[in-house]
Amino acid sequence: MNTMHVDSILDLLRDNGSCAYLGEQVTQLEHALQCATLAEEAGESLPLVLACLLHDVGHLVRLGTEDRNAGDDGHEGIGARLLARCLPPGVTEPIRLHVSAKRYLVANDPSYRTNLSEASMYSLEAQGGAMSAAECAQFEAEPHADDAVRLRRYDERGKTPGFATLPLEHFEPFIHALASTMQPE
Repeated sequence: MNTMHVDSILDLLRDNGSCAYLGEQVTQLEHALQCATLAEEAGESLPLVLACLLHDVGHLVRLGTEDRNAGDDGHEGIGARLLARCLPPGVTEPIRLHVSAKRYLVANDPSYRTNLSEASMYSLEAQGGAMSAAECAQFEAEPHADDAVRLRRYDERGKTPGFATLPLEHFEPFIHALASTMQPE
C-alpha cells in the first residue's frame, strides 16, 4: 500500500513539476530538487532532506482546481496530510510547519525578511504576516519546529535558475525506504 502511494506522489512530481513555481524563475520540480540537494549537501537527516523535496506537494495537488490560490492555499496542510499516509512525522511535520516557520523567521530574524523573494513576500502577507509573540511561543513548542525552520531556509534558497541538482531518481530509493518503515493503513 505504501509503495503504491509513494509512486503516486513521485508521479505527481513528474507530471506536474514542470509548472511554474508561483512567480519564481524555476519550476515546481526544480525548486523541490534544489531544496533537497541543498539539504543533503549540508548533511541534514534523511527525513529533513525528503521534507525539503516534498514540502510543496500540496501545491501540485491543487494544480487545476478552481480554489487554488498563489497566496495562502493551505498547501502545507494538504501536503502533510497526503504524505502522512506513507511517510513518518520526521518528514511530514516540518512540511506542515514550513509556512509557520516563514512567519516565525520574519518575526525573529530581521535579515530573513530582506532575503525573501517578491513572491514569498506576497504569500507571507496572505499567510498572516509576522507571528505575534504568543504565536512564536506556540510555534517553538512544536516538536519539529527546528526542522521546519531549517526547511524554510532551504526553501528560500531553492529558487535559483540553472542551479545544478541531484535528479529525482537519486531521492526515490530513500522515499521508498522510509515508506517501508510505516505500518500499512
